[in-house]
Amino acid sequence: MSEETKDQNEEINDSQDQGVQDSDKEVVEPTEPTSEEKIAELNDKYLRLYSEFDNYRKRTSKERIELFKTAGQDIMTDLVPVLDDFERALQNMDKNGDVKTIRKGVDLVYNKFKSSLESKGLKAFKSIEQTFDPEIHEAITKIPAPTKKLVGKVVDEIEKGYKLNDKVIRYAKVVVGQ
Repeated sequence: MSEETKDQNEEINDSQDQGVQDSDKEVVEPTEPTSEEKIAELNDKYLRLYSEFDNYRKRTSKERIELFKTAGQDIMTDLVPVLDDFERALQNMDKNGDVKTIRKGVDLVYNKFKSSLESKGLKAFKSIEQTFDPEIHEAITKIPAPTKKLVGKVVDEIEKGYKLNDKVIRYAKVVVGQ
């Protein structure tokens, strides 16, 4: 080969080598984060999550306290008109001496009061002549049963028992036959 051809071949090879080197410089491989960077990233995630949970806890605690403060608001709103009716009845008792009219007024107020409580889920339950049940009854005393049919059953009711949405809130105080 001639020297010219050799020189041209060398130039071509050199230019190809430079092209390969240039392309190596353009492609930058991503480096893996160091363990310190990973630790810092995880620590940051942990702190954010902890702060988020702490804020959630504070917010729910605040909402819960607010709920307890206003829990009885709806029942109180229903009972205020009944209180007004009682006040009017007391004022009219002094003016009117008629017992029948006073009785009618008290019955109206009683029925309004009772319906307000029932609308909120309060119900009285029947105990007389029912089998004694310690889940809903509180035995005050035992007496000899007037009939054989009333043995182990409630003979008398001292105080009514009440349920609020099927949960006993006051046990019936009863006398049981034996």
